[in-house]
Order: sequence, then structure tokens, then C-alpha cells
Amino acid sequence: PTTGRPRLDPPKTPAELYDPDSGLTVTPGRVTALVGVRPEETRAVAERLAGHGASAVTWGGTPLAAWDRDALRRHLLLADHDAYLFAGDLRTALSGRTDRPGDTVRAALDAAAATDIADGLPDGLDGHLDDQARNVSGGQRQRLRLARALLAEPEVLLLVEPTSALDAHTEATVATRLAAHRRGRTTLVVTTSPLVLAQADEVAHLDDGKVRATGTHGELLATRPAYAALVLRGTAPDAAPRPLEGDAR
Repeated sequence: PTTGRPRLDPPKTPAELYDPDSGLTVTPGRVTALVGVRPEETRAVAERLAGHGASAVTWGGTPLAAWDRDALRRHLLLADHDAYLFAGDLRTALSGRTDRPGDTVRAALDAAAATDIADGLPDGLDGHLDDQARNVSGGQRQRLRLARALLAEPEVLLLVEPTSALDAHTEATVATRLAAHRRGRTTLVVTTSPLVLAQADEVAHLDDGKVRATGTHGELLATRPAYAALVLRGTAPDAAPRPLEGDAR
């Protein structure tokens, strides 16, 4: 029901997040990847799942509309690869108003393969970041945004292209560490990266706004030619080389 007092707490047990418009089910406690040829379609699914705008999405069978908006934002976090980074010290940029122990912050940085950024600043976690972290490279900014999202530790984390500005070596490291860090927690990653897809527990292939197939990355490569053409960059008709991390500014 969507009337009465809005819900403040997440479901008592890990619960499915379901988008009837696309047919996508995000299984609790697993890393699910969503891949599609049209970024605007996969993005729209992620926004519906996060409760951005009206939708028929349910969490544990309850419509998202039944939740208090602020509470829902705490439970379901949609993290963009270009989300804003405010000027200030690195610790605050990652933790916000929540005071986090240094080892917890460093664990999130490690999961995002971003400890080198802290180590490269004169004062480490207390080192200064310019507005939008313009004093680091584009790939480093993306890794900091991922670390910030991981540090928030939401019940459900929705990531949109979290490795798009990374070189292949760094991306492979992030893919492995991200899956390990979120193991046992509900996570959706919107991506076309085969390195990230290979680490997901389940992959959903979206076409024309609908989930057409689900399985592991290996299963879909073997059974879905359109999926293989999409994620194996060399076979995609409009494929372009990935940027070196330091080039994405």
C-alpha cells in the first residue's frame, strides 16, 4: 500500500528489487549487472530502481512510493560516475557528514583501487581536493566517487558505469575488489565492461527497454550473439578504444 504513514526502514530480511517495466529483478545479496546497447535505457532502469520519479518498482513486494523519500535515499543509493565532488579534505569528501574511522575509509579506497590517490596527497586522508577534484585525473575522480559510494554502505547500491574512465589494468582490479567488497549485499552495476560483467553473479541483457536474457557473463557470451557483439568491444560496430586513465579529465 502507498497510503498511510511512509515507511522508514528497509525490509526486515534481504528482499528483491523488481522493476516491472523492464522485467529486471535485482536479487538480494548478489551482484547483478545490467548491460544494454542504449545508455539511456539502462540509466532509466537504474533511476526507477532508486525511486527517482514515479514508477511501479517494488522492494520486497512493497512499492517504492510507500517509503519516505529521505529514508529511501539512505537505503537505496544510486551512484553516478560523474557525481559532484566538493572541495575540501579527502576524508570529508568521501565521508560527508558521517565521521568514519580512517581504516574504514581506507578499506573503501582499497576496494575502489584508490589508495594511491590518498598516498599521493601531501597530507593523505587530510589532503586537499579542489572543487570537483580537479587536482586529480578523471580516472582518479571516478575511483574516488566509487569509494564514496562504497563507504556509504547502503542496503542496495546502484552503480552506473563505475569504471568507464579507467584503463584496463585498473578496471580489472576494481572489478575484482568491488565484487569482493559487496559480497553478500545487494548491488546492481550498469556496465558494458566485460571485466566487470565477468565478476557479477548474474547479468541481465536489456534490449528495447526489456530484459531479454539473464545468466552469467560466460553463459550469455555462449548463447546470445547480440550480447557478445555488445560487450566484446572489437566486434561492436561503433567500438572505440578505452581512454588511458590519466587522459580522462
